[in-house]
Amino acid sequence: MNRELIVRSSSDSVDFALLKDGKLTELHKEEEKNDFSVGDIFIAKIRKPVTGLNAAFVNVGYEKDAFLHYHDLGPQLSSMLKFTKQVSTGKLQDFSLKNFPAEKDIDKNGAIADVIKANQSILVQIVKEPISTKGPRISSELSIAGRYLVMVPFSDRVSVSQKIASSEEKDRLKRLVRSIKPKGFGVIIRTVAEGKKVAELDKDLENLLSKWSAMCTKLHKAPTPSKVLVELNRASSILRDVFNDSFTGVFVDDKTLYNQIKDYVQEIAPAKESIVKQHVSPVPIFEKFGIERQIKTSFGRTASMSKGAYLIIEHTEALHVVDVNSGNRSNKAKNQEDTALEVNLLAASEIARQLRLRDMGGIIVVDFIDMVKAPHRKKLFDHLRDEMKDDRAKHKILPPSKFGLIQITRQRVRPEMNIKTTEEDPNRSGKQVEAPIVLIDKINFALEKLLKGPAKGSSITLNIHPFIAAYLTQGFPSIRSKWFLEHKRWIKIQPRDAYTYLEYRFKNKDGKTIY
Repeated sequence: MNRELIVRSSSDSVDFALLKDGKLTELHKEEEKNDFSVGDIFIAKIRKPVTGLNAAFVNVGYEKDAFLHYHDLGPQLSSMLKFTKQVSTGKLQDFSLKNFPAEKDIDKNGAIADVIKANQSILVQIVKEPISTKGPRISSELSIAGRYLVMVPFSDRVSVSQKIASSEEKDRLKRLVRSIKPKGFGVIIRTVAEGKKVAELDKDLENLLSKWSAMCTKLHKAPTPSKVLVELNRASSILRDVFNDSFTGVFVDDKTLYNQIKDYVQEIAPAKESIVKQHVSPVPIFEKFGIERQIKTSFGRTASMSKGAYLIIEHTEALHVVDVNSGNRSNKAKNQEDTALEVNLLAASEIARQLRLRDMGGIIVVDFIDMVKAPHRKKLFDHLRDEMKDDRAKHKILPPSKFGLIQITRQRVRPEMNIKTTEEDPNRSGKQVEAPIVLIDKINFALEKLLKGPAKGSSITLNIHPFIAAYLTQGFPSIRSKWFLEHKRWIKIQPRDAYTYLEYRFKNKDGKTIY
């Protein structure tokens, strides 16, 4: 399996595309103006506790107050508040916590008004970026993430990622971390720490401690509200979270960003430094790797799959709804049940990809094609879970209901990736129509089906709008030339002024419409 990270830089944003065997699986955008990224830590001020919600609204400098629920305060809130006050006023200059007397943990079922007050200064971390009309969601249970470890101040707990299956490896990692862990800090051991030696873990922990010290130094006399610790830029955070030995390339089109990423990869995986390459071709980087085409065909209301099946993805205020359709695919299965299973398994793989690609969060309801046999429903459920194993967002999948619906909840921490895939109708109808590249995919599918069936061995003419005809025939190699190389058949293209932008007909030598 090949994994590649493609990084495209522009004046006001950076786009990141994660490819798995050439197929687009994740798309991220980092905007210069985004001052409230997940992981950023702020010194903020309590605006007011709201007893009815058991939560508080907090001023972090955003136009809308951030939301802090009681359950996001963390049990060590009293210790954190005391530490923050002493560091801010300059009374405490030892940031190691080894001599800091911890306060009693707060009651996990307590009331917000009993533990924090209006105008109080507090350290908070962004856990969900501002979405729609809502301000950021924050937590005062801080965590600083590294390559192998996550450090939790004011805690003493050592825990291991559940994705590490071996109990012996879990015990080994716990012993190693306890031997190097400083007093006053808890540690979460990440999945990528599996098999690592104590020297690598210790180096990661030292980096995290230096970040903590730098943040505390900044905290002294810091204005409220202000950012005191910045999460890694998106490129480095993606590499930190997903980089492994299966990565075969990281391609960047900006020299400064290339140097930053190369330095970071040299730090976390020196043996892989050579896979970071700068893109210096006149062809735009997303065009070179076929990403623009995949973006056009993957976003929008309809998502096409192989063999003619497709998904309809609808977004509502409360949830996302996905409908699975078998389309007009040729049925090679023996019966309807086998067809339904085949299409559903294809759809499950595409849905897992679409959730990551669009970063869809909240409640997702999928209407799969009905299947009668219980073993088939179980096979579909297991397949969907396996496909979503690589998803870094927290998620939960319920088994199929009696109606064939599968319900998924997926953590939403950033605004959903929404890309416009339609263009203004050249016929000046005032409507938005699909981009040509989406239409070409439909034509490709129809042509392949015809050449294997009704039009096998006979001549074909494609009647189509003049704009699309030009799109198919211009350039070298043109799309029509590629058809000839692939199918060994020359397709005649006949522009038709009377056709609308999206209209097309395949005709045989007698002029009869065959598709």
